[in-house]
Amino acid sequence: MSILKKALLSLGFMLSTFLSPFQNHTVAAAESFWVYVGTYTRGSESQGIYQLRLDGASGELSHVGITDNVENPSFLAIHPSRDYLYAVNEIGDYQGKKSGAVSAFAIDAKSGKLNFLNQESSQGAAPCHLVVDATGNYVLIANYTGGNICSLPIQKNGKLSKSASFVQHTGSSVNTARQTAPHAHSINLDQQNRHAVVADLGIDQLLVYRFNSSDGSLKPNSPPGIAMKPGAGPRHFTFHPNGKWGYVINELNLTITAMDYDAKQGSFQEIQTISTVPKGTNFKGNSTAEVQVHPSGKFLYGSNRGPNTLAIYKINQQTGKLTSIGFEPTGGTIPRNFKIDPTGNYLLVANQNTNNVVVFKIDLETGLLKKTNQEIKVPKPVCIKFLPMPPTP
Repeated sequence: MSILKKALLSLGFMLSTFLSPFQNHTVAAAESFWVYVGTYTRGSESQGIYQLRLDGASGELSHVGITDNVENPSFLAIHPSRDYLYAVNEIGDYQGKKSGAVSAFAIDAKSGKLNFLNQESSQGAAPCHLVVDATGNYVLIANYTGGNICSLPIQKNGKLSKSASFVQHTGSSVNTARQTAPHAHSINLDQQNRHAVVADLGIDQLLVYRFNSSDGSLKPNSPPGIAMKPGAGPRHFTFHPNGKWGYVINELNLTITAMDYDAKQGSFQEIQTISTVPKGTNFKGNSTAEVQVHPSGKFLYGSNRGPNTLAIYKINQQTGKLTSIGFEPTGGTIPRNFKIDPTGNYLLVANQNTNNVVVFKIDLETGLLKKTNQEIKVPKPVCIKFLPMPPTP
């Protein structure tokens, strides 16, 4: 990738932050989307990464193709240029070492087909989440079993190079079944592309690192992050579109914690913790998975495994606090990742144990979800990513 293209990507990222109120109008011009679904292949019928098509007008979901011979491509990330896709290989034994891997693919501009480029070690076992930085220079990875994070450089042709930075977490927490060691479960970047936020389920910490997009370095921030309630188990995290608030979904105690975010300092302050399930719900055998803010910034959603619902909240536009407004059954069991399409009209849920992806229509006034009767079979779906299709001539 040329220096000019990288600069333009970075400029585009900053402009997208400034122009966020207008993004829906821009994206709405896309008639349809490619939908990429990451899956678990071990012990299942899945063949790899599934490519679907979502009709933006009708909400119809259809199969397009499969990128096979990809082992456990559970979580996906798309390069800001839209030319490449990266998938973690959630395994614990890569090239004879206790590590997983990350696979790079080129995206065919016309068909959306993925073409394998190369694969690199994730530097830790069971990588479960990744993100591409705004300049397109690096992929950042969270390794669950390894309890660590790393950054992999992206070459001009989209291929990955060996790790540029590595950080090992330490510690434990109160849940002796799940928290005897660190478990980095997700990694995200703020809108300034300066701070990486890592939710570590094993140590009940939301850790913050200073990220340098020139050399890929990840250095502990000061302050180093924010602690969750003992036994909470922070899993996934999302920023509000305004960049002022952050939300982490806690897997073990079925809550979402809302926080104020100081972008200059890279620091958080808790403002609220709210349940993801109705009062009286039995916690045994239940857990949470994903959290997402609607592109409008008005609503937030979180997935509950066990109850098999999406918790729906209204976001106070002055304070960032949440008000629960409902629970929607996901149309399957063990909802993992879900994703809202860039126009904000549809929400797609990956139900891991019933092998289906279900489409919901979002009421843009209330934030509530309506079934569309659109669903499609995908073996062991874990992650969903959208890519606007090229316009029809």
